[in-house]
Formats: sequence, structure tokens, C-alpha cells
Amino acid sequence: MTKRKKKTGGKKNNNLSKSILNILRKNSSQVFNYKQIAAKLDVDDANSRNQIIKALAELAIKKQISEVDRGKFQINGSTDYFEGKLDMTTRKDGYVIVDELEEDVYIPHKSLNKALDGDIVKIYVYRRRRNRKNEGEVVEIIKRSKTQFVGKLQLNENFGFVEMQNPKMYTDIFIPKEEMDKAQNGMVVLVELKDWPEKADSPIGKIIEVLGEAGSHETEMQSILAENGLPREFPKEIEDFANKIDTSIQETEIKKRRDMRETLTFTIDPKDAKDFDDALSFQPLENGNYEVGIHIADVSHYLQPGTILDDEAYDRATSIYLVDRVVPMLPEVLSNNACSLRPHEEKYTFSAVFEIDKKANVVGQWFGRTVTYSDARFAYEEAQHIIETQSGDIPADISIQDAAYTTTQPIVDAVLTLDSLAKKMRALRMKNGAISFDKVEVKFNLDEQNDPIGVYFKTAKDANKLIEEFMLLANKKVSEFIGKQNPKKTFVYRCHDEPNDDKLAALETLVGKFGHKLNLKDKKSISSSLNSLLKNVEGKKEQNLVDTLTIRTMSKAYYSTQNIGHYGLAFDYYSHFTSPIRRYPDVMVHRLLQRYLEEKPSADQEAYEEKSAHSSDMENFATSAERDSIKYMQVKFMKDHENEQFLGVISGVTEWGIYVEIEQNKCEGMVKLRDIKEDHFDFDKENYAIEGRNTGKTYQLGDEVYVTVKNADLVKRQLDFNLVGSKAEVEM
Repeated sequence: MTKRKKKTGGKKNNNLSKSILNILRKNSSQVFNYKQIAAKLDVDDANSRNQIIKALAELAIKKQISEVDRGKFQINGSTDYFEGKLDMTTRKDGYVIVDELEEDVYIPHKSLNKALDGDIVKIYVYRRRRNRKNEGEVVEIIKRSKTQFVGKLQLNENFGFVEMQNPKMYTDIFIPKEEMDKAQNGMVVLVELKDWPEKADSPIGKIIEVLGEAGSHETEMQSILAENGLPREFPKEIEDFANKIDTSIQETEIKKRRDMRETLTFTIDPKDAKDFDDALSFQPLENGNYEVGIHIADVSHYLQPGTILDDEAYDRATSIYLVDRVVPMLPEVLSNNACSLRPHEEKYTFSAVFEIDKKANVVGQWFGRTVTYSDARFAYEEAQHIIETQSGDIPADISIQDAAYTTTQPIVDAVLTLDSLAKKMRALRMKNGAISFDKVEVKFNLDEQNDPIGVYFKTAKDANKLIEEFMLLANKKVSEFIGKQNPKKTFVYRCHDEPNDDKLAALETLVGKFGHKLNLKDKKSISSSLNSLLKNVEGKKEQNLVDTLTIRTMSKAYYSTQNIGHYGLAFDYYSHFTSPIRRYPDVMVHRLLQRYLEEKPSADQEAYEEKSAHSSDMENFATSAERDSIKYMQVKFMKDHENEQFLGVISGVTEWGIYVEIEQNKCEGMVKLRDIKEDHFDFDKENYAIEGRNTGKTYQLGDEVYVTVKNADLVKRQLDFNLVGSKAEVEM
């Protein structure tokens, strides 16, 4: 019997065809002949060239490519090509978010083609198989999200590698000897990605800054800022420019403004606040109504377009609030001094002044530049004491220096009246479909070395909500004032879209594990149902988890000149007007409002849309840095408690482990499945649980368990737990 010859040509030709298609996809706007394809494939023998010619002809017959000129080929235009943003996972694969598609497109690691997290990419989406998710391949990197990365240097004799701190960065960066910048082995460095050759496994980089020793507090804080592409200090020329600004109050400027220095005005802020960008004024009117002014620091008076100071503020776009520091948008001479509405000082302000009746209805409004005088400064705790006791006798343990001689009866009456109005305004917002997010904030008590010595929780009380309601009122009314004008004017809105149906359905399933229900029938019932959910979990073990899951279900708010309203607040028009010291969009809103008050023509929409997009991006980077700093401090705090048992709630379940959030301090870590010794556990996706193969024992989302700290990695900002057992078992 003759032995059958093994066919090898088919697979070889398929691989060649795929390689040719990859080249043409990555260069979809170009045409190639067989010689250019051969050069790209790095082959030059006659047999290989003949195979290429044959493969090109076959692909053209299949209409996968077109022969646009004799011997010149181009990839066919197809609806299978999309552009989007790559979102990497920590497992070295990713998803591309495509606006035109309902589902994100899965990109396996082998199909990333050197794209990195956050890059804007062009992808080819393969035809979807039944019951399979969209899968695609990156064919072009349109725009890198960033080129600077933070990692730890591992030195060899003639070169080095920078190991990435960000778990979504799946490759180390190769550093030639001449690009070391005197960095030492094991140091945390900032590296610039310079090149990524076609056949290289790792990109080539250059060290541009040594940040310090891995694990040290200051190094990690600097790393968090650098990793997110955020500034760390002001250049000297910016500080010099700011220091030369005339910040004195001039009589000539006062004459251009509404003088409200005689109207009772005060601020309510956190006890440790250093900049005060909003104040309230209060005055009873003869008709029984009230005049309430929301006065905002007039940053735009000092921040002039076209100056290096304005360029710097725009680049930063926001102040950044890490656990142990603030990285301000403006130099201190403005943020803490000239623009800060400090007590017993005259200041230039931009104001929204309302006439409000006893039912909290706005019956009149005025917007414009003012000059004000702050009569008093309150901490939230002091204002809360006035509300709770209806008295200005503030105890010494919550008093700040100024309060002792400023809590006069007119101010007490003003605070109590404003609180009453705020509660009516809030009730109306809730009735109209606003969602009440009063998420518990985790805060740390730090010692002089910035080491965490305790954890406490910050919750919003009536005094916080008083300020919130009047800031919301100003933001809403300013936005309405411009948004309803005809003809339409360019303006910067704060937009918030409705939640995605799939995310709501997933939330409904998740909270069902805790015995809660949602009504997703229509827009109004969704809002009402979410509010009921958030109220029902108050004080329960799952509160922080449910609050977090609900917030994640919401769409992300952003800035745009295209108004779609604000779903979470139930406002048709909304802008940010009230915090120009720390947010550049508020500065833009002030400038545009003044422009239209002066009846000037509409501003360039395209320019403001670009600025809005930049502001949204910078806000996202700042939020990421703030979360990273909290996570770092949680790891640092838990590192000192490695021998203690903690009661926690299972806050997430995945195929590789369970996440546990400790109830007493909200620190979250992972128990890896391989570390659970009592059985071999499998992931039960349907029930958000893991199940033991031999015992049938389950651990499910929401279960209370005891854990100990296995590992607290300050560099990776990662907590690993050991599972002790369920609450019922341990407490038996």
C-alpha cells in the first residue's frame, strides 16, 4: 500500500495570504505591488515572489483585495473596519469601544499588533460566529494615548528593561545603555517610548526622569501622577508670571461691577480647605421673598486668554486631589489668595443672584460680575451644628478660628432659611427623577510622615447638601439662560447620558443577590427604583458595593458644546459654573457668559468642542490618579495589619478569584482561587459564585467572609488575601 503524501501547501498558502492581508489592512489607503509586499515580508528569492504573485491573484478573485492598477493591489473597503478606543484588561487582551456597534469588540493578545491601552485604533472585525462575542484585530494605530510610562528599571550589563507598574501595560520597555540617564538598578523611572520595530517583542525607550526608590511614599505619589500624564509642579516662568499679576481691588474695576459688599455673605467649606471659590449671600426682601446670591471667584479676571498662565491652566484643566496633597490648576497666589473668597476680604466675583419665594421657586434672576465681602467662614461641621441646634453657639471642639465672632443671629437665620429652601429644592429634584448618590467617602488620618494611622468615612449631611443645592441651582440656571437663547449660542455643557439597558439589567441581577429589586419599566421608574435601592442599602454590609455598582452603571459625565441634558440630576440644561479655581470648563463658562451678557456674537463652536474634549480627558486622568492614591494608601494601611483577621463582604467574583471588601475600612483585595486550600473551586458565572468540586460548597457575591492579609504590594498597589472561611463557620 502506497503511503499517502502529506499536503503542506494549503496551510502555507493560507499563512501567506493572511500575512498579505495584514500588510494591506494596516496600510488600507495605500497600494502595493508584489515587490513591495516581498520587501515588507523580508523575502527576496524567486520562489517566494512567485508565491506572493499567486496569493495576490487568489485574494483578488475572492474580492478580498482589488487590483486598482496593473499589478498594484489595495485592501477592499469594507463595513468590517471600525475605529475606536482600546481598553486593555490585566490579562493581556483588550476590547475596542466602537460607537457604531452595540457590543465592544474583543481583541486577543495576538491581534493587538503593538496597540496599547487607550490608543485610538482601526480594527478589522471578523464575521461573528453564532453565540460568540465580536472579535477583531488591530490593523492601524491612529493615535497613541500616551508615550510616557512608569516602571522599575532592571539593569543588565549593556542594556536594561523597564518593568511596567500599570497591569494594563503588557510589555516591558527595552532601554539601550546610552538612554539610561544615570538611573540605577531597581529605581522607579519615567520612560519615553521612542520606537517599536516591526519584529521586536518590546518597544525601545529612553529614561527621561528618575522618580526614586520603589515603595517609598513620595516615589509612589510621583509615579501615580507621572503614570497618568499629570503635572507635578509649576514651571518657574508660570510662577513668576502669576506673582507679577496685580491682585489689588481697584476702584475703577469696582465701578464696572455690581457692588454687593454690604450684603450678608459667607462661605461653608471643609475644615481644612485652603481655597474658597464659592460664597452665598442672603437678604430677606420686603415682599416676603429672599434674595440669594451664589458668588463665584472671578478667575477669568486674572486668567487672560493668550497668556502662558492661561495655557498652563488649560493644559492641566483640573486640580488633582491625591490622598496626601492637592496638585492645583492655578498657582497658589491665585488659588489660595487672590481668587479665594477668604473671610473679611473684598473679592472680584461672578455671580448668579436669585429671588426665591418661600416654596423655593425662582421668581427672578440676574447674572454678572460683582464685588463681594465675605463676612464669615464656616466649616461644614459648624453649619451642621447650627442646622441641628438652631443656634449659633458652636462648641469649641468643632469651632474654627473665625466662627467664634461671626455667628451672629442674622447669619444663623440665613443658614436656617437656606437649609429649608435647599431641602425643598432637593425634594423637587428627586420628584423630577434625579438620582441621589450619597456614596460614603473613605478618608485616612495621616501622621507627619504621611503614613495612614486610621480610616474614617465621610458622609454628606444637611450642611453639605445645602451648598450642593445652591451650586446646582446656579449651574442649571446659567446653562438654561444661554441654552434657551435664539439663535443658538456656543456654550460648554456638562452632559450625562441615560444608562445603558444592558448595564441596568446586569445591575438588577447583581443587587438581586442581596435581595433587592429594580423596576426598569421606564425612565421615571428607573430613577425612582435606583433611589429606593440606594436608600435601602444605607448602613448595610453591602452599601459601599451597591453604591459603587450603581455609579458604574451610570454613563460617564463629560463636557461638550452639544447639549443632551444631565440624566443623573434630571436637568435639561446643566453646566459647570461654580468652581473655576479647580476646573477649567468653569473658566470657559464664565468667559462665554460674559461674552453673551455683552451681546457679542456666538463663539467658535469647533474650538470650544476641542477644549471640552480635552477637559473631559484630563478629568478622567485626574480621577484615575485619585483612585490610585487611595488604593496605595489602603495597601499601605493594611500592610501594618498582616496578622489580623477581618470581616469582609465578597464584592466581586471572577474565574481567577474572589474580591473581598473589608467592612470596617472598605479596603478591597483578592483571594486567588489557587490559594483556597479547602477544595478546588470553579467559577459559576451565572450565580456570581465559586463552587467546590468535592464539597459543593459555594462562596457567592454578597457573602460575609473572614480574611487575613497575604500580601500588600505597595508598588503594584495590590492587596492579596487569604480566605479564613465564611462568617458562619468562623463565628461558630
